[in-house]
Amino acid sequence: MKAIVQRVKSSSVTISEQNYYQEIGKGLLILLGIKTGDTEEDVTFVADKCCNLRIFEDAEDKMNRSVKEVNGEMLIISQFTLYGETAKGNRPSFVEAAKPDEAIPLYEKFVSRVKLNLGDDKVKVGIFGAMMDIQLINYGPVTVLVESKK
Repeated sequence: MKAIVQRVKSSSVTISEQNYYQEIGKGLLILLGIKTGDTEEDVTFVADKCCNLRIFEDAEDKMNRSVKEVNGEMLIISQFTLYGETAKGNRPSFVEAAKPDEAIPLYEKFVSRVKLNLGDDKVKVGIFGAMMDIQLINYGPVTVLVESKK
């Protein structure tokens, strides 16, 4: 499991054909990739790591506070293309990305775990498998990669 974590001033997701819109203020935009063979252990590790990453400034302008500590929000977007293999040719291969029947339950568990950490009202999501427009104002910019242990 892989998460691209972007510290944001604000972020939103729009799915026009479904009349869907979600937005957050200060917090984290998480682009979540799920790989074939990922487990609930991976979910717990990556979700907890994202919630506890100390990438917000403290009183001395050092990155020393988590999204929880700054009362921030999180927008979670499924992103199978994080497992696009580009070593051969010019078209990415997505064979490592989990298929929806495996990925959706893990994505939902990830969202549930983050809600457990931050509170339901602090977590917004996209729609798994939908074509989404994502907007963000990256704060810093600060962008990090979190991967499960395996």
